[in-house]
Amino acid sequence: MSRRVSLPGASELFGGTAPKQTRPEKRPESRTTPDRPALADRSGPGRSRTTVVDERKSSGRIRHDTKITVYVTEEELLGLEQTRLALRAEHGLTADRGRIVREAIDVLLADFVDHGPDSVLVQRLRAATE
Repeated sequence: MSRRVSLPGASELFGGTAPKQTRPEKRPESRTTPDRPALADRSGPGRSRTTVVDERKSSGRIRHDTKITVYVTEEELLGLEQTRLALRAEHGLTADRGRIVREAIDVLLADFVDHGPDSVLVQRLRAATE
């Protein structure tokens, strides 16, 4: 007779507790309105639909399946933490560092889509290589 106890696995224990929606909803392909031209009209010369991230919005507080690791300096991490605390103290907004980083990425990508070569991202990357 075996003396080992058979225990359930993690998937059996936690299988039904994950939120139903774990990814952002896909947006409709066409979002053309009089004040918002079609993507092809906004992409500019030399930029194809596949190279432009359009209509992005930060994913917010959902479970994320994809992860990247970013190394930052101590000064950058301190700035991020100070920003988090200022959002809480001065604006009553609670956000973790990951949420702040996702929002910053969203803003930067939207600026790139809207302004292309004149975007903050392009200007900063050019300045860093000079």
